[in-house]
Amino acid sequence: MNGVTGRMGKNQHLLRSIAAIVKQGGVLCGDVRVLPEPVLVGRDAGKLRALADEAAAQGLGVPPPFTTDLAAAVRDPRCDLVFDASTTQARGHAVELAAAAGKAIYCEKPTASTLAEALRLATLCERAGVKNGVVQDKLFLPGIRKLKALLDDGFFGRVLSARGEFGYWVFSGHDPAQRAQRPSWNYRAEDGGGIVIDMFCHWRYVIDHLFSDVVRVFAVARTEIPERVDESGRPYACTADDAVSAIFTTGSGLTLQFGSAWTTRVRRDDLLTIQVDGTHGSAVAGLRDCWVQPLSHTPKPVWNPDQAQPIDFYADWQRLPDAMPYDNAFKVQWEMFLRHVAADAPWPYSLRQGALGVQLAELGLASSQQRRMLEVPPLA
Repeated sequence: MNGVTGRMGKNQHLLRSIAAIVKQGGVLCGDVRVLPEPVLVGRDAGKLRALADEAAAQGLGVPPPFTTDLAAAVRDPRCDLVFDASTTQARGHAVELAAAAGKAIYCEKPTASTLAEALRLATLCERAGVKNGVVQDKLFLPGIRKLKALLDDGFFGRVLSARGEFGYWVFSGHDPAQRAQRPSWNYRAEDGGGIVIDMFCHWRYVIDHLFSDVVRVFAVARTEIPERVDESGRPYACTADDAVSAIFTTGSGLTLQFGSAWTTRVRRDDLLTIQVDGTHGSAVAGLRDCWVQPLSHTPKPVWNPDQAQPIDFYADWQRLPDAMPYDNAFKVQWEMFLRHVAADAPWPYSLRQGALGVQLAELGLASSQQRRMLEVPPLA
């Protein structure tokens, strides 16, 4: 597990996925139960040692081994699977090592900073014959799963439109009492940062999964906070976009509006909300919950700016109950990939699938620069 001293790698992948899987007794893969044995890899031995102790306390039982030598860890004959959660620009090295050693590779998104590199890595794994996958965690969030069920059940009637809002305020770090809650490289384009490359990879697979393939994109990306303070307390210039407004259209003719920003303060139901409007009803999905308003419960507002609004627009929405227990979204996908590696279970989330997200991000940035809508061609 490479790069797991970072926030996402540590919390979602190591502690809430792998440690949780070990604690539950492994994953049933065909006729056998697979118990993963992680090896932690990173650049800082001190951080790795502390993380190994924390992982032991939170489910692994004993501290897992760790090393700063990624190549040696991948070549080790006891290694069956390589996971990478390092920076985007370092991703290719881990994928190359895994492919050369004949090991399965599973990695965070985006898989690369450019479409050409994403396709190169996908092709490399395909030619090496190694099983490969990319994290697409949003598909397994309870809110998105509930929204998908509504779409499949025809709740909306004819779907008219959809819009998404994502983001929150990321502190710049200038105030020592409010340190930035995201790593500084996220705000430097030269280091692979930017909200377009980060979030358009998510929006691509979410839209493709819920509706149909994205065929056009128009985006306006911005750098709204020009300077932030890094982990060492040093100011640095922000060269990557931290906010973007986008319009996507799908092959079915649906128009979606998506706003993404690390420069907004939240006044909505969740950090991510997706609203779908249809002739028979509407729904708003967050990370975990989903609220619906059928046509029969739709209020009839009248425009009158001369009096206070008499309608509580939140009151007529119904929260959907949990129809089943919902496990951690990252853990669910980890279990799927372990079954794919160990028992050849079906797996649609390959590196080539991940390249679709990189393609949309690349086109989104080009659209912003050119100030025009661009077609999204099929991958070669």
